[in-house]
Amino acid sequence: MNVNISVHLFQIRQIMLALTFLGMIGAPQIILIIAVILLLFGGRKIPELMKGLGSGIKEFKNATKEEEESPKVKKENKD
Repeated sequence: MNVNISVHLFQIRQIMLALTFLGMIGAPQIILIIAVILLLFGGRKIPELMKGLGSGIKEFKNATKEEEESPKVKKENKD
């Protein structure tokens, strides 16, 4: 188990070093980032992560809509 962890840490270190030298982000860098994400999370976890991200964004949008509507209701109640 410790060998697995040290191998992963070494791989992550190499990836981080590679990312620091990328400079501006272009198509090859985006492909590299996607490949790293696939390596770290695996193909099965990515749909779950995207689903969670989507639901989080949806909740955030709903919360901002509620905040925008609540001042209008308060102003109407004052009149």
